Amino acid sequence: MVPESKKNHRRVISRTSTLPNQNEYTLALDRELSHVAFSEERAGQWKGLWQTEIFRASQHLGDVNRPARPLDLEIGTGNGTFFAAQAKRFPERDLIGIELKYKPLIQTIRRALRDGAENAIVIRYHAFNIEDLFAPNELNDIYIHFPDPWVAPRKPKNRVVGQPILDSLFEMQKSGSALNFKTDSREYFLWAMDEIRKTKYLIEFETMNLHQSLWREKNFETAFEKIFLKKNIEINFVRLIKP
Repeated sequence: MVPESKKNHRRVISRTSTLPNQNEYTLALDRELSHVAFSEERAGQWKGLWQTEIFRASQHLGDVNRPARPLDLEIGTGNGTFFAAQAKRFPERDLIGIELKYKPLIQTIRRALRDGAENAIVIRYHAFNIEDLFAPNELNDIYIHFPDPWVAPRKPKNRVVGQPILDSLFEMQKSGSALNFKTDSREYFLWAMDEIRKTKYLIEFETMNLHQSLWREKNFETAFEKIFLKKNIEINFVRLIKP
């Protein structure tokens, strides 16, 4: 059950099974890719069970005898370039991606599968309802890259990286885990930093020009990021740690 204090940031989203006009992406969710792509209707039943019932027990992904592994999360996968690269780079970790739009969601998991990933799944879900999906201390590292900045018109209540969502994510992460946030929007970043300082997270690294910082060598350039860099837009970045 979602605490009363957190209900005000929840969002109502369409149900895939009731869409009047289906296409290859909506149909793939519960058919072709049902073993690695979960609709909003199927995903909620696995809260607290992703490792034991999906990654470890699934005939497609896991081995019932293997120990549970770190479980990372990307919120807003876009077309999946980071997601696929991360799954391939760290095969010893498991990775879940959340995306609301059908086409990028399916493109993301298809990209990962083409790269040979056996440690990745995606979920169609709204990040504002994330309490439905994960139990306390279920997650390890979290990545949020270039979410909608909601600056025109200015609507900060719709921003993912705000105190309500961050407080929820903090509870879902294990101690010592990190949360990485990147945005091209300086307005969003400055607003988010004020929100972050209201939370229990520790700020490990913060910069308003990622590609001129010490973190540059550790950074993976997403598809959006490459576009922004070509336009000489500075990338804002912060890495948070749950103590």
